[in-house]
Amino acid sequence: MLILLPPSETKRPGGDGAPWPKTSPSFPSLRRVRAQVVRALLELSADADTAARVLKLSERQRGDIAANAALRRSPTMPAVDRYTGVLFDALDAASLDADAREWLGAHVAIQSAPFGPVGALDLIPAYRLAAGTSVPGLPPLRRLWADAAGAAIAASEPSFVLDLRSEAYVALGPVPAGVAQAYVRVVTDAGDGVVRALNHFNKHAKGDLVRAFAQSRPDVSSLAELIAWGGTHGWTIRDAGDGIVDLVV
Repeated sequence: MLILLPPSETKRPGGDGAPWPKTSPSFPSLRRVRAQVVRALLELSADADTAARVLKLSERQRGDIAANAALRRSPTMPAVDRYTGVLFDALDAASLDADAREWLGAHVAIQSAPFGPVGALDLIPAYRLAAGTSVPGLPPLRRLWADAAGAAIAASEPSFVLDLRSEAYVALGPVPAGVAQAYVRVVTDAGDGVVRALNHFNKHAKGDLVRAFAQSRPDVSSLAELIAWGGTHGWTIRDAGDGIVDLVV
């Protein structure tokens, strides 16, 4: 199983890994596109006012321009530790034991805007770039990434893809139709036979779910096996049809 996560706008600074691209991220076929985006971000960072406008930064956030300017020389850390925010705080990967983290590295990818999908333990620098940003000198990120990232995901030959990304990041790397997959929707059961999608608890529930996966390290290769795993581990997971599964919380 391959689990796809969205990134977070907020990121932990620092790190002790080698600067990018001396590291070797997963999905190596994306190397050329990654270099193209990084180059454009470096060029954008040369003009702080333009960068602030393009990246939609407040005065308080202008330090993120320096992070982009240093993309090729700043230290790196595992992607799952780099991102903060509700989902990643709930996942709390730093507190997991070595076996659980190794499982994350083998089964989880995070869809970033500058690097495309990266493995949970791939080393990445801090950066600022969102899925919907129009970067001067680049085509729209959706057009730049979609085919290449989707092909890279398929080439990794996952037995089953569990997609926890937001719609904006799904657009940067749609999973090809020939790959067995399910898109997760976090819902609550109102008790009247109607389920309602959740916003506030959406990210937290996804982080909790991935943490539970890492701790139990299941071998899931189909939707039926996913639902069965949920039933034995205290999770209510339902097939909602049309490639969607409901995570009921």
